[in-house]
Amino acid sequence: MKTTTDLQRRKLLKYTAIGIAGAVTYPSWTQAAGEFVRVNKPSTDFLPDVEIELAMNTAEVAILKGEKTRVWKITGKVIKGDSGVLDNNEGTYLAPTLRFKKGQKVRLILSNSLPAQSILHWHGLHVPANMDGNPMYAINRGEAFVYEFEILNRAGTYFYHAHTHGVTARQVYSGLAGLLIVSDDQEQALHLPSGDHDVPLVIQDRSFDGQNQLVYSANMMQRMQGFLGDQILVNGRPDFVLPVATRAYRLRLVNGSNSRIYKLAWNDGTPMTVIGVDGGLLEKPEQHAYVMMAPGQRRELWVDFSKLEIGTELTLRSLQFDIDTHSGMGMMGRRGGMMGHGMMGHGHGMMGGMMSASSLTLGSDYPILKIRVSQKEQGDNTLPKTLTPITELHTKNAANTGNPKTIALSMAHMSALLNGRSYKMDDIQPDEIIPVNSLQLIEFDNGFDGGRHGMMMDMPHPMHLHGEQFQIVKREVSSHVTDNYASVSSGLIDSGWQDTVLVMPGEKVTILKPFNDFKGLFMYHCHNLEHEDMGMMRDFLIK
Repeated sequence: MKTTTDLQRRKLLKYTAIGIAGAVTYPSWTQAAGEFVRVNKPSTDFLPDVEIELAMNTAEVAILKGEKTRVWKITGKVIKGDSGVLDNNEGTYLAPTLRFKKGQKVRLILSNSLPAQSILHWHGLHVPANMDGNPMYAINRGEAFVYEFEILNRAGTYFYHAHTHGVTARQVYSGLAGLLIVSDDQEQALHLPSGDHDVPLVIQDRSFDGQNQLVYSANMMQRMQGFLGDQILVNGRPDFVLPVATRAYRLRLVNGSNSRIYKLAWNDGTPMTVIGVDGGLLEKPEQHAYVMMAPGQRRELWVDFSKLEIGTELTLRSLQFDIDTHSGMGMMGRRGGMMGHGMMGHGHGMMGGMMSASSLTLGSDYPILKIRVSQKEQGDNTLPKTLTPITELHTKNAANTGNPKTIALSMAHMSALLNGRSYKMDDIQPDEIIPVNSLQLIEFDNGFDGGRHGMMMDMPHPMHLHGEQFQIVKREVSSHVTDNYASVSSGLIDSGWQDTVLVMPGEKVTILKPFNDFKGLFMYHCHNLEHEDMGMMRDFLIK
């Protein structure tokens, strides 16, 4: 297996040869003759319980009525293990849904037949650095990458997606993303709804042209805002309707959008019963009037339809919320503002393709999916009062108690920065070096002091940290955003284990993050994928 240094050198030479502009326009790589060339080889001492081949190809799928849509599609084949560990989601652009058990050893062989380099990141999984999908490991067309790792995570709904330098947003938008669901003994002992009553729901927004082809414009203003499509798709389908029986269900909600933030609620005002977050089940269920979901986040709901009549319909909506503050954000993304109307709106005019119809501007009110009660069925409709235990992390145990590691989030002069830095490969700074097996106190500061003016854009940033998951300690909010913040605050769920945290404008969020077991490079970045591609991403070096 190549060392990290070897692969860094290989990637640096590759980027020097093609340039970032070449990566963005998807160069055509020469496919190797015959079998795929593996850039690393299976370990002889790793004995997998499950082995799967994953292939990245171009494909055509029926999304809208009429002409099929060209997408980038991942398909899988089980080489070893139960065939039930993989669902190829036939007929959609979604990557295969993978189902593993805690403690299983997994080998995944990824082959690339795309006209571009790519690599997959296992979002939320605690895996070795060289198996995490850092962009330095991106493989060319005709190459294959071998992942080997043990499932160390607790039961939960995880996510995997392309993580290619400079083009992550476009590749995820094209179809390179899927679900990875982990189970364990603690979860199974709760007898939560399972089988057909355990339903993953991947929420994404997309735009299409008159021939049903995906539209994605990467002009600078769209990159600053983040891509917002004009149609909501659920599990790769428009106008999604979920038929249910008169019993309890477990709904696994996944925000797979590039940049869109959702404020999810039932149209009849029924409280949302949340049982799980990014890192699996909570200690006990929580009820919220609505649930905020940023890109990359997952939320699990327990919903009881047993008292509803056949034919009853419920709509899951994204409700209105406010994100703009005293600065330039008011022009850049508010519902009803310039982004939704006039020369910048509806994908026409001077900023054509930057935004979509005004009804789907960020923070507006629109439907996500419909649920229709279609049959009678008896089931166990008892929600456990307690779910799974969670070991609470304590600030006093952090290696840097009293001296939190602060990460300032900023966007100015067409740049998206972390502590004033843009992403560079092999550019570790002293404050980004962390001892292995340490607990770190980290602050994400999104203009908390309220001192940003002029061309500085105040925007929400979903901050994602690779590697082990974290716990949220506290949120602090500037007085100048109090009114806007009130429109989202009740839906920010900070309990349990998380891997992505939404940091609103004028907010500072403090987390406790373990860096256990594995040395090497682990990324931290904004999960607004356009922001990530602009450089709002850095590496921690764990040593």
